[in-house]
Amino acid sequence: MAKKQLIMEKALELFAKQGFEATSVQQITDHCGISKGAFYLSFKSKDELIVALIDHFMRQFTADIDFVVSDKNEEDLLYNFYYTAFQSFSKHSDFAKLLMKEPAQSFNEELFSKLHNYNKSLEKVILSMIERLYGDLSKDLKYDLSFCIKGFMSTYSELYLLYKTPIDMDLLSQSLVEKTNLLAKNMTITFIPDELIEIIDQPLIEDTSSEKIVEVIEKNIEDMEDSIEKESLILLKQELLEPALHPAIVKGLLSNIQHHPHCKWAAYLLRKHFEIK
Repeated sequence: MAKKQLIMEKALELFAKQGFEATSVQQITDHCGISKGAFYLSFKSKDELIVALIDHFMRQFTADIDFVVSDKNEEDLLYNFYYTAFQSFSKHSDFAKLLMKEPAQSFNEELFSKLHNYNKSLEKVILSMIERLYGDLSKDLKYDLSFCIKGFMSTYSELYLLYKTPIDMDLLSQSLVEKTNLLAKNMTITFIPDELIEIIDQPLIEDTSSEKIVEVIEKNIEDMEDSIEKESLILLKQELLEPALHPAIVKGLLSNIQHHPHCKWAAYLLRKHFEIK
């Protein structure tokens, strides 16, 4: 296991028990069995480590949801959306629990900005899904419906995060599909005002330029051993710098990296850049 990954996993164990503020760098290094010097070779500070953990969780979650919405046909789109969301909550339950219980004052401006950007990314994915599913039916109510869907995700995720009873993910997803369809077909009153829609529709405050994507890819390449995913990343980086490949080849390279845990965010950014559906 790479040292950076070890630090993130061991730090998460301590954060889950004690919270961000109560956990010191010394406690993290003791728990990892490494020196402070080794810690600071990977992270400049505890705040940078926390940002890395939030990035990891939110990038995985956002990329998984976006891939499902982009890849699935309308027939099972909503079911797969909910199933993937709750599967991700379950997979990353320790960190999700930590975010739920951590007091807001623990988050600095950078963390708030990142969480805001990820939330806006998720909103855009949900709005895209609503438009695909309901067409003109959703024209005036899609923003209200998107908030309802996010509410379902947040509320029902508590079943995974606060209770230890087994959850039938298939039944839960089917139930929420039914509820969402009922809302979409029967809502008549718009609540979200035009002024708020203008704010929601503003572009993300995030650098998604080719240079930034290359930076993300290079970091992934550096952290990976030789594999088909690594070779695919190298080719995709070259395509960003000097476009030459047929779109079908680019799509194939993206499919090679899509499910690798270290490459999901790179795949998400590349799909947006190359406009791959």
